[in-house]
Amino acid sequence: MGKLGKLGITEENILACKLPEYEQGKNLVQAEDDMFGRTQHMTPATLSCWLRLKQSAENEGITLQLVSAFRSIDYQCELIAAKLEKGQDLAQILSVNAIPGFSEHHTGRALDISTPDCEPLSEAFEKTPAFKWLQANASRFDFTLSFPRGNTSGISYEPWHWACQSLD
Repeated sequence: MGKLGKLGITEENILACKLPEYEQGKNLVQAEDDMFGRTQHMTPATLSCWLRLKQSAENEGITLQLVSAFRSIDYQCELIAAKLEKGQDLAQILSVNAIPGFSEHHTGRALDISTPDCEPLSEAFEKTPAFKWLQANASRFDFTLSFPRGNTSGISYEPWHWACQSLD
């Protein structure tokens, strides 16, 4: 169990996980900086789809911002460790953060998206014109909402989390 065991993640947690295990993305390319100024990486196909999606939205007066993209397994461990250090309960953490190795972000095909004047990674995003635009148009660019309301994955509703279905 190694790193997972140090986080308190047990075999029971893994067996209960309803998400598939993902391999870490390879041949990732540098994308734009996210809204916090951090350099992001994604697959070449995802970058192509993202740039077309973002430009199409912009052409219709909608601004989309990248919050995050590729996340390594080690970084996923760090995110969970930081939340544990703040006193958050592991079960609560695992309802919003996948077990390391089970996050779509590991593939380089998942993006967290926001828009100006909206707190990133919040359900408030669903009330924005940007979210409504994504619902109507994202599929044209091979993006799907990964965790819709009422999903059975064990992950809470995430209106900001979209995954590119195009493979490289």
